[in-house]
Amino acid sequence: MHELGPEPNFNESMYFNFIDPASLLAGFFRLGNRANEGTAEMTACLYLPGGRAAFMFRRPRISSNDAFDAGGMRFEVDEPFTSLRVSYEGPFLLLDDPWQLSDPGSAFRSNPTLGGRIELSYLGRSPMFGGEPDTPAEAPGEEFARGHYEQLVEAHGSVSLGDDEWQVAGYGLRDHSWGPRYWQAPWYYRWLTANFGAEFGFMGSHIARRDRDGIRSGFVWDGSVLHLCNDMQVRTTAEGQDRTHSALEATLISNGHTWKVTGEVLGLVPLRNRRSDPSGKELVTRISEGLTRWTLEDGRVGYGLSEYLDQIEDGRPVGAGLD
Repeated sequence: MHELGPEPNFNESMYFNFIDPASLLAGFFRLGNRANEGTAEMTACLYLPGGRAAFMFRRPRISSNDAFDAGGMRFEVDEPFTSLRVSYEGPFLLLDDPWQLSDPGSAFRSNPTLGGRIELSYLGRSPMFGGEPDTPAEAPGEEFARGHYEQLVEAHGSVSLGDDEWQVAGYGLRDHSWGPRYWQAPWYYRWLTANFGAEFGFMGSHIARRDRDGIRSGFVWDGSVLHLCNDMQVRTTAEGQDRTHSALEATLISNGHTWKVTGEVLGLVPLRNRRSDPSGKELVTRISEGLTRWTLEDGRVGYGLSEYLDQIEDGRPVGAGLD
């Protein structure tokens, strides 16, 4: 944990995802401590075999930034960068149609809840990517994380929901961020994570700003070398009036090396964040979480998540068509 900064919106968060390639059970879990606001953000989401989703979000009260332990969720570090544990015990909203979460109030009123329990052990597979720069990397008002790192991981454990229980043997990615954060700081971003077994995977990121292209980066892990990418290009196929992503093509570039991959979204969960600016205008952010099957040029198939964040203006995502 890092020293709590003076910023009202100081956030320290960890995030874990996993996909079991045999069952296609997948999920992600996040705790974001906003101790100066007196709350945490707790998110638990499961993509269930057959297309349903289970979801829970809470803002539990916290008084310090001493641990990741709130809302029934807990993250523990057994050995830094090597072995960590994720647990959650509490309710899940069961959704036959995950798109209902585009209106969370209605979704929570009209769907049943079931008790759930998560017990997962995560093992580091790739080296760490990222850290905290010596000089600020973001302009004032655009801060999304002062420090941030990511790592490909292996996940084992169990997931139970109501009377159903699954054993998990899969792969994923985890991250850790700290510093000031508003979800409205990026104009839009695309964050792609993938694992092709224990010895190959990638992360690609494009963070766009309102007045410029922003940052394109990422890494490719080939089992022995972590290739740092200085560019990442995405072409998105979007669907419907809401322009959510259903398929994509990505190219990651690192010092003469190029990797091309196509992605098919198998399930999508839309999340929403809202706050008011100093003038009282409501700002709306949509974060579309896509469970994605990836195919490399050589035919290898992997799984991961494609996370698309967009500010919503005039009812439309600002990044649609601009990838």
